[in-house]
Amino acid sequence: MLLPVFRDLIKPQWLAVIELLKRHGGMPVSEIARQCDASYMTAKSHCDQLADAGYLIRTRLPRAEVGRPEIFYSLADKADALFPQAGADFALDLLEELRAMHGESAPERLIFQHFAKAAARWEKALEKTAEATARARKLAALRAKDGYASDFAEDPGGPARIVEYHNPLQRVFERFPRVVAMEHRMIEQLLGCRVTRHEIAGGPETTPRVVFELC
Repeated sequence: MLLPVFRDLIKPQWLAVIELLKRHGGMPVSEIARQCDASYMTAKSHCDQLADAGYLIRTRLPRAEVGRPEIFYSLADKADALFPQAGADFALDLLEELRAMHGESAPERLIFQHFAKAAARWEKALEKTAEATARARKLAALRAKDGYASDFAEDPGGPARIVEYHNPLQRVFERFPRVVAMEHRMIEQLLGCRVTRHEIAGGPETTPRVVFELC
C-alpha cells in the first residue's frame, strides 16, 4: 500500500503500524499490539517513535472502567505523503488534454500562472532582503523547502550561485522545454539581476544539476 521507496526504507514494524492504521483508522495500543503480534510495550515504542516524527497523532481516551486512560494512535496528515498520490504522470496527462482541447500553447500558459503564483509567494518572503546575493541565499533555502534540493554557493572571488540537484518539475520541462525559460526569467525577477543558467549532465551515478549563476 505504501509507495515502494518507503517500503524499502522504512522499518518493517513501522510499516505494519502505518498500514494497519490506514486500513482501520485510529486504534488503542492494545489492539495495535494484538494485530501486529507484538507486546504492548513494543507496539507503544514504535507508535511513540512515529508520533515523535509527526506521522501519528497520540491521544489519551478515558477508560470506562477503573484504570489509566487508554493511549490511542491515528495517522497524522504527514503520513499521506507515504501513500501513492496522483503525481507527475497525472499532471502530464492533464497538460496533454489541455493542449488537445485548447491549443498548443495552453499548457505553457497554465504553467506560467503556476510560476507567477510561486514568484509572488517567494517575493513576499524576500521583500525585506534587497541585495541580490542575500536574496539568492534566501531563495535557495525557500526552494529547498519546496523539494528543489537547492543549495547556495559562493567561492571567494567568484560569483554567487544557486545549485539545484533535483527539480520537481523536471518531467514537465522534458515534455514542455520552453517552460525552462519561464523558470529562468522568474529566478532573475526574484533576484533583481541577470542570471545565467547552466545545466550540468550527471554521470552514470550522478544526478543532473542546474546552476543559476548571478552575473
